[in-house]
Parts: sequence; structure tokens; C-alpha cells
Amino acid sequence: MTATTQSTPAASPLPVHDLADLGLAAEGVRRIEWAEREMPVLRLIRERFEREKPLAGLRLAACLHVTTETANLARTLKAGGAEVALCASNPLSTQDDVAAALVVRYGISVFARHGADRELYYKHLNHAADLRPHMTMDDGCDLVTLIHQERRGQLSEILAGTEETTTGVIRLKAMAADGALGYPVVAVNEALTKHLFDNRYGTGQSTLDGVLRATNYLIAGRRVVVAGYGWCGRGIASRFRGMGAQVAVVEVDQVRALEALMDGNLVMTMGDAAPWGEIFITATGDIHVIRAEHFKVMRDGAITCNSGHFDVELDLPALQKLAAGRVREVRHNVEEYDLGDRRINVLAEGRLVNLSAAEGHPAAVMDMSFANQALSAEYLMAHHAELANGVYDVPEAIDQQVARLKLEAMGIVLDPLTREQAAYLGSWQHGT
Repeated sequence: MTATTQSTPAASPLPVHDLADLGLAAEGVRRIEWAEREMPVLRLIRERFEREKPLAGLRLAACLHVTTETANLARTLKAGGAEVALCASNPLSTQDDVAAALVVRYGISVFARHGADRELYYKHLNHAADLRPHMTMDDGCDLVTLIHQERRGQLSEILAGTEETTTGVIRLKAMAADGALGYPVVAVNEALTKHLFDNRYGTGQSTLDGVLRATNYLIAGRRVVVAGYGWCGRGIASRFRGMGAQVAVVEVDQVRALEALMDGNLVMTMGDAAPWGEIFITATGDIHVIRAEHFKVMRDGAITCNSGHFDVELDLPALQKLAAGRVREVRHNVEEYDLGDRRINVLAEGRLVNLSAAEGHPAAVMDMSFANQALSAEYLMAHHAELANGVYDVPEAIDQQVARLKLEAMGIVLDPLTREQAAYLGSWQHGT
């Protein structure tokens, strides 16, 4: 990895940063502008933010995937008056040209390098926390956890936060249940316009994209195993079925398993699925979904990957032990583990395959997710004092506003209820 820049001296006109190459900025700008074409809702919010400055005086530290879509969110927050420091929530999803563009063109502090190791990753988290933020914006809860565990002196300065993804919400709710959460957090992931679209359509398409880019496999006729049938798993299964795959779902929840079956999937235990499948995709948010006993019975050449945020869904230490160190890169983003009698392939080091081996969600989907982020930040700026420490859903009014703006941008017009219809729905006197 080439390191060409370090933190900028105070006299420099550029904001403080740590990234790979400032010379990539021009390409980053082009790609950020391309993504913006598919993000009309966020653009409308940014135009209003520029006029009203609802985030004036706010210091905001964000730990998010450093992509073209996130760049447009960061621009929107800055337009609203916030001082923003951005670090990466996943080193393999960082787009170095985007990081450079944010610093050079848009004047936003960025601490992110593609392929950063664990030590540098946490160094960048600390750089973002050095902003002494009034608000956090997280994807996976790592920034929140760092502040609560290592920088507790800053908790009194933080007004509120937001969380982007399912895994982070799970961690935050655990913190709240333990009485450990030091400020209110809005779970952006729980917005209908986020998880119904981002998790289902975004994760479904981008996971398929990541597998295709990493392997160049024909999907039609393949046996694909999807672990987890939440909104992400639903999207993944539907997209692979649409490409002609035979899909089996592994679930621990009875209702979701029944839904998966009635959606046209097979439903199996992982023990039964392991020798059956050819491509395995985890999307549960839990640990060690695929373990040593599963790797041992997979067919030679099986593909395993993860779309569930953290790489712990695959028990990679167990796989490493089974391979006794016989691991080699056979293709970009594909590592082959030689177990002697079979070879198991892992995509993107077990990290998010849709962001590590592809470009993540389409901008049109992230438009709604990041509109929720921007409007939730505005809401928290105005209402944080009314909220106790805990995890909150996105206010329904924000969800509805995002949906309305998205439909308007797409040229979709809805029928309003007639006066008679509204009266009927609001009464109890009318029967059959």
C-alpha cells in the first residue's frame, strides 16, 4: 500500500486527514458527481440545508463506508453547517479516490485507506473522535464503542448519535439494556425507507455483484446457501433466484424460515446445506454461522462469503487451522484454503463482499438511507434534550418525508383518499 500523505499541518488549507493519495481527487470528484445523479432526495435536502443551516456549530464524527454515496451525505452534512470528520467503517470498502476528493474538493476531514490493517483502522477511529464530536454517525457501532470504552471523558460532550446498520443497532440495544449507553441514538436502520429498500434491494443486488466480480461464475443452476432471512437475506435470496440459482435458506427463527419456504426457497440446517451448496453467503449479524464441521463436509471448490457486516460470521480461525497455513490468493478477492482433500474459497477475507469486492449499494438506494441519516441528524440537533439515553426509531414523519420526496423525484403521483374514504376509515359505525 502506497502512503503518500499524512496529517496536514495546521498551516495547510486542507483539512486534517490521513489517506492514500491526494492525487486521486479528480477521479473521486467525477464518481461522486455520477452517484449524485441517482440521489435526488439527498440533493433536495442539501439545497435546503444550505439555506437553513440546521446543523450550524455541530461537530459530527462519522464512521461509515467511504464510498461515493457517503461522500454525498458528508457534503450534505457540511452544507447544513456541521464540521465533519469521516473515518472508514470497513477498510476494504474504502474508495481511495473518494477519500481524496472529500479532502481536496469538499474540505472534509477523512481518515481512511483501502486495505488498512486493524491498528490503522483504530488509529483512524481515534482521529475522528479527536474532533470531540457533539454527534456520532456510525455503521456497526465501532466509533460509539471506542468512545464508551476508551474515551469516556467525551461522553458528556456528545448530544446524540445515529446508527446505519443492523449489526450496530443490535450492539446499541445491548448497551442500552446494560445501562451502558451514554447518549440517545436514532436507529436509522429501522426506518422503513431504509431497511425495506437498502437492506433488501441494495444488499441483494450488491452482494450478487460482489460474488460475480470476485468469481466470474455463472449463477444459473448453482446451489446457493443464504444464512439468515432478514431483509438482507430476503434480498440476496431473491436476486440469486432471479439469476437462475437453486437457493436454500438457513434460519433459526421459525417465522422467517416459513416465509423463506413460501417464497420458493429450500430451508435446511447448515449441517445439511454444507455438503449440498456451492456458494455460501452469510447475512445474520451473528458469530460463527459457518464453522469447522461445515467446512469439513463442503464440496471441493465451495465459495464462502459474508454480507453480514463483520467477518466473524465465518469461523476463519477454524478454517485457517484446518488448512494448516495452506492459503493462497487464486484470484483478486479470492483466497483458497487447502484442506488436503478439498479446497474452500473465501471471498474478500470474509468481510462484506458487496462492498469489498464490488461498490456497495446502488446510489438510488443509498439516497433514501442517507436522507434518513441527514434528517435524523437535523431532528437530533433540535430534540436531543428531550431524549433519555437509549435507542430510538426514526420518527415516522421523517420516513414519510423520504418516501414522498423519492416518489416525487421518480415522477410518481398517488391518489389521495376521497373525503368519503377517509371518513370510512376513521369510523367504527360502518359494517359490511
